[in-house]
Amino acid sequence: MLTSQRKQYLMDVLRRDGQIVATKMSAELGVSEDTVRRDLRELAKEGLLQRVHGGALPASPALAYFATRHNIATDDKAAIGRAAAALVQPGQVVFVDGGTTCAQLVRALPRRLGATVVTHSPSIAMELMDHPDIEVIMLGGRLFRHSAVGVGAATLEAIAQIRADTYFMGVTSVHPESGLSTGDYEEACIKRALCHAAAETVVLASSEKLATASPYRIVGLAEISGLVVPAGTGEEVLRPYREMGIALTLAAH
Repeated sequence: MLTSQRKQYLMDVLRRDGQIVATKMSAELGVSEDTVRRDLRELAKEGLLQRVHGGALPASPALAYFATRHNIATDDKAAIGRAAAALVQPGQVVFVDGGTTCAQLVRALPRRLGATVVTHSPSIAMELMDHPDIEVIMLGGRLFRHSAVGVGAATLEAIAQIRADTYFMGVTSVHPESGLSTGDYEEACIKRALCHAAAETVVLASSEKLATASPYRIVGLAEISGLVVPAGTGEEVLRPYREMGIALTLAAH
């Protein structure tokens, strides 16, 4: 089998099974595990998959730049934003992440809602300019342009001074085994700190992020309480999260 044919077979298996196990592929293809791992490295460089211990998982298209992500799963994100906004109660202090799905959340908040939104995203803060009863607290730090959010030591220090009721987390990847992950190390550190500073964490995940993995782990699924996903998500995809006791909110268009 030619290298190109072998790589195509690996991608077919990934689409069919949602994962690649190197030892199994070595036996099926009649090649060494080193050969399979080399193929996986080359496919990962092309952004076609995410290598993990023992094999590979699907890569998330949400690793693209902030401006590009506006055009991915727009209907799903609007529905998720509305469903998540309904979870915010008057008087609460909530962390709201950066990103295009969280932008839909704040746009859906009632104009007269009295609450406090803490964010490290300038774009999220600007979305709330016309919400007179929402107190907006901006966390400082170095601007990470890829995601249009603050990161670094100053951001971590500011987070440590706040205890929120809920953290609405945006991620690039959600996977039953690999947990929550994203494409930047510092951004993962900030998300982890926000998760630990909130009483509960609710993850907003459009369909392209489910059952995928990104390079930098944030937390395991045991550390979150809720997941907001599109209503059309298949039960076979949702079953592992239900079995973990995670509250699922299905967002209808």
